[in-house]
Amino acid sequence: MSKVFQATHVGKVRRNNEDSLIVIEPETFVVADGMGGASAGEVASSMLVEAVKNFLTTTPAPWNEVTLVKAVARANHEIWNLSRQNEDYRGMGTTATILYLDGDKAYFAHVGDSRLYRLRDGVLKQITEDHSYVESLVRRGELTEEEARVHPMKNVLTQAVGAMPEVQIDAANFTVRLNDVFLLCTDGLTNMVDDATIARILQTARNPADELINAALDAGGKDNVSVIVVGID
Repeated sequence: MSKVFQATHVGKVRRNNEDSLIVIEPETFVVADGMGGASAGEVASSMLVEAVKNFLTTTPAPWNEVTLVKAVARANHEIWNLSRQNEDYRGMGTTATILYLDGDKAYFAHVGDSRLYRLRDGVLKQITEDHSYVESLVRRGELTEEEARVHPMKNVLTQAVGAMPEVQIDAANFTVRLNDVFLLCTDGLTNMVDDATIARILQTARNPADELINAALDAGGKDNVSVIVVGID
């Protein structure tokens, strides 16, 4: 069994909330951060969560990471096609981070710079790898993590669902332990709040989702922020 908290907020600067999130039974969690002109980002992220939901709920469980990849690929196809058909949606796309829990196994699929974290024995670990230009520089040793946090191109993605006809989707599985805590979040959290603060909130807050949102707002709330926190009892 798991305990789930979720929250989203437009932030203090943006007019629209282009994030979407959803909890799908059995124990599947999705966050998406849309991008594009006007309302296109909202359209892309909402299409992502609906496409994933529709695919999974018509696919017999149990699922695995391959199932999640197929769900994201389906969303990519639908979003890309709509962007080709409607000039208002040209260039739209979205991140996608999905976690599926089945007993003592966790499966994930991921595109973009939203993130999946695991808190285990007080140690916070980023499970996913950002698909961003700045992260590619960090991996090559050309930027430090500290420099990446303030780099002017930190929001430039190298992969996004719906932005191209084919998309690179990361996916894997790992073992779950009792008392693990998982966090799925958009970059409106991670650009505002450091990992040490996130870990502290996950360990101490009665409602960690609301507390994480408040921490991002207190730090400036420069972007939409969405979080899902899952604790394994």
